[in-house]
Amino acid sequence: MAGRPEILFPLFASLETLPGVGKKTAEALAAIEIERPRDLILTLPYAGVDRARKASVRDVVPPCVATVEVEVAAHFPPRTKGRPYRVAVRDEKVEFQLVFFHAKADYLQKLLPVGQRRVVSGKLELFDGIAQMVHPDHVLRPEEAGELPAYEPVYPLTAGVSQKVMAKAVAGALTRLAPLAEWIDPALKMREGWPDWDAAVAAAHAPGSAGDLAPAAPARARLAYDELMAHQLTLALARAAVRRGKGRASEGTGALQRKVLAALPYRPTGAQERALGEIAGDMASGLRMNRLLQGDVGAGKTLVACLALMIAVEAGGQGAMMAPTEILARQHLASLRPMAEAAGVVMEILTGRDKGAERAAKLAALARGDIQVLVGTHALFQKDVVFRDLRLAVVDEQHRFGVAQRMELGEKGLAADMLVMTATPIPRSLSLAQFGDMDVSVLDEKPAGRKPVTTALISAGRMDEVVAHLRRAVDEGRQAYWVCPLVGESEVSDLAAAEDRFTKLRAALGEGVVGLVHGQLPPAEKDAAMARFAAGETKVLVATTAIEVGVDVPNASIMVIERAETFGLAQLHQLRGRVGRGSLTSTCLLVYQPPLTEGGQRRLQVLRDTDDGFRIAEEDLAMRGAGDLIGTAQSGLPRFRIADLERQAGLMAVAQADARKLLADDPTLASPRGKAARVLLWLMEQDRAIRLMGVG
Repeated sequence: MAGRPEILFPLFASLETLPGVGKKTAEALAAIEIERPRDLILTLPYAGVDRARKASVRDVVPPCVATVEVEVAAHFPPRTKGRPYRVAVRDEKVEFQLVFFHAKADYLQKLLPVGQRRVVSGKLELFDGIAQMVHPDHVLRPEEAGELPAYEPVYPLTAGVSQKVMAKAVAGALTRLAPLAEWIDPALKMREGWPDWDAAVAAAHAPGSAGDLAPAAPARARLAYDELMAHQLTLALARAAVRRGKGRASEGTGALQRKVLAALPYRPTGAQERALGEIAGDMASGLRMNRLLQGDVGAGKTLVACLALMIAVEAGGQGAMMAPTEILARQHLASLRPMAEAAGVVMEILTGRDKGAERAAKLAALARGDIQVLVGTHALFQKDVVFRDLRLAVVDEQHRFGVAQRMELGEKGLAADMLVMTATPIPRSLSLAQFGDMDVSVLDEKPAGRKPVTTALISAGRMDEVVAHLRRAVDEGRQAYWVCPLVGESEVSDLAAAEDRFTKLRAALGEGVVGLVHGQLPPAEKDAAMARFAAGETKVLVATTAIEVGVDVPNASIMVIERAETFGLAQLHQLRGRVGRGSLTSTCLLVYQPPLTEGGQRRLQVLRDTDDGFRIAEEDLAMRGAGDLIGTAQSGLPRFRIADLERQAGLMAVAQADARKLLADDPTLASPRGKAARVLLWLMEQDRAIRLMGVG
C-alpha cells in the first residue's frame, strides 16, 4: 500500500513549522484538535467583523466596530493609579479618544507618536456623549493598513491562542495549498457552481460578508461535500469489500414461507412484503447482502426476519439470529419458534448459559446441520461454534453493531448474507452517516390490529391519582410497567429511587403484586423477575432503565414513566412501544416534575401528539443535534469539521450516490478521478478506507 501522497506532505507537517506557532501555541491548539496545518485549513471562521475603512467615526452608529485613519493629537496619562490612559486622535471630521487600561506609557508613545497618522480599528462606544475606542484591535501605520481585510474572519479559539495568532497560523497554512486533482463529479460541480478545492479553501478563509459564512455559500458547501464524500467513500469501500466477499446465491422455494404465513392470523403489510422482496432479491444474487431493516416499534420486523431465515433454510442452508442480551435472545426464540414449528424447521438457542455436555450436543447438531436456525447472543460467534452452511445472519441492532463489527463478521469467513434490524427510527441523514455501507429497507406501516396507545401528561403532584388508577387496573387483571427516572450519575442513587418507589407501590397494592428489576441485579435474577411478570404472577414491574424492559408482555397495557422529562424522545417512544402489543386498549402516563423547561415541554408534547417513530426521530434530531442523538462517542458517527449533518442531509445523500457510482465505475480507483479520490481519503484521514482499498 503506497503511503500518503507527496502533494499532501506540507499539510501534514508539524504546526511549529508555521509562522508564529511555537511549542506553547501548538500545545494549546492541540486541545481543540488542531495538530497539523491540514486541521487549521479545515477550521473555518464562524463569524466575521466588518473592518471596511470609513472617512470618520461620524459615519457610523456606535456601539459598533469602526476603522478610520486618524492623526494622533495628544496623550493624557492617568493622574491616579488604576485610571485609564487616554490618547486624543482626530479623523477627517471629528476628534475622539482611544482608551487603554494598565498600559505602559512608553509603549503607547511608541505605538501612537503625537503628530503621526495611524489607522485604528476597534469597538467604538459613547461614554457620557463622547466617542471612545477602548483597546483598539488594530493600530497600524497607513502603509501597513492594506494587511487589514475589509471583513476580518473570526476563528474558534482556545485558552492561550488569540485571534491574531490564529489568523497568522491559518495564513501560514494557506501558503501550503497546492491545487489537487478534482474528485467531485464534474457535472455535479458545474451544476452547484462549486470552486476548485484550493480556491474553495482560500475563499472560505477570506469571507467578504456574512453571506460567505453561510453553510450554503459555494466555497463552504464544496468543503462540506468533500468531508461527506470522503466519509461515504469509506462506507462504499466497506460495502464493496463485503459484497466482494464470496457471496452465496440463496434462492428460496417459498414452501416454508407459505407454511409460516398460513399459520398467521393476519396478512403481512405492504411494507413487510416490500422489505421481504428486497431481502429475497439480495439473497438470490451472488453478492453478499448487507441490509438494514429499519422499522418503528411494532412494525413487524420479527416476521420479516423469520421469513428471511426461511429462505436460507429453503435454499439448503442455515440461519442465525443474534441479539444483544440473553433476555432478548430468549424473547426472539419465544416469538420465532411457533412460526418455525409451523414450517417444521428446527430452531435452537445458544447463550453463555449453555455449558458442558448440553453445549457440546448443540454444537454437534449445528455442525451436522440438524439445527436449521440458531438464536443467541454474541456467543454465536465464538471460535467453537461451527455451522454446516450458514447463509443468513440476522443481527438485532439494539447494541449499535458498528461498521467495524459488521466487517469482522464478514472476515470470520462467513460468506453469509447479513440483515441488521433496528427498532430505532433514524432520520435519513443520520442513517446515511451511520449505515451508509448498507442497503436500507424501511417498515413504515403498522400491522393491522395494533391499537394506538393513549398518551397523557400528568404532573407529579397528582401521583396519588396515578397510584389509585393503577390499583383499579390491577384489580381488573391488567398489568403495568413503572419506569423510574435516572436520578444521578451513579446507579446507586437510581437504585435507591427505584427501591423507594417499589416499597411505596407494594404498600399501596399489596405483597407479591409488584416486582423490581434494576441494573445491579445479577442476570439470572433479572430474568426471573421478568419471567414472573411475563407469566402474570406479578402485576406491576418497577424498572430503573428503559433497557431492562425489552420484554414482550401482551397483557401489559399501562406504562407509567416517572420524571418523563428526564428521558430523551427516542427513549420515551421506545418505552411506550412496550405496551399496546395485545388486544387491550393501552395507556402511557408521562409523569413530569413541574416547572418544565421549554425543551422538556416540547418533547412531551411531541410524544403526546404522534406515535410515528420517524417523525419523532426527526424532531429529536432538530432538538438535540446529531452528536447527542446517538451519543457520538459510541455511535461510530463521524465528527465533521465543516459539514453539518442536520442542515446538510441533502448533500449527504448526493455524496452517497456519487461515492457508490464512482466505485461501481472504477472499483480500484485507478482512473484519474479515482486517483484524486484516493488523495481525498488521505486528506480526510479516512485510514480505514485506505486499508480497505489495499490497492495502494
